[in-house]
Amino acid sequence: MIKIRSKNINDRTIDLIISVIDGWKGKLTWDKLIKVIEGRSNIKYTRQALFKHTRIKLAFQNCKSRSVNFTVNPTETKENNPAILLLKNRIDRLEAENSRLQLENERLLEQFVRWAYNAHLRGLDKVFLDNSLPSVDRQPTKKGRK
Repeated sequence: MIKIRSKNINDRTIDLIISVIDGWKGKLTWDKLIKVIEGRSNIKYTRQALFKHTRIKLAFQNCKSRSVNFTVNPTETKENNPAILLLKNRIDRLEAENSRLQLENERLLEQFVRWAYNAHLRGLDKVFLDNSLPSVDRQPTKKGRK
């Protein structure tokens, strides 16, 4: 029997996986995450394939640290109003997304500082780095010159 390779992980897939992680309730493990992703997209990825993508790895680690600090308030569990429960879930998801985006932003700022330092070592100044990108020639290619 030939095992078919899963579809490559692209930006859209990463966004889907991260949205699953942002809305995660309870203990998060790679196996549980893989099962949920497979249930939503009918594609099974390995832990190694997911871990290879920095955004997924950071979102996973952020969710794990959130679940350690997560405590259930006894008054919240007695709430029966579906609208309030829906709003609480939405708030939890947005807080998780906000936390993840703050970490991603910090990582990008660190990367920018590293790039600025390396550009300085090469003698590249701010004027050179601020040059606009070259325009793209969108004219059709001329075929068969005679």
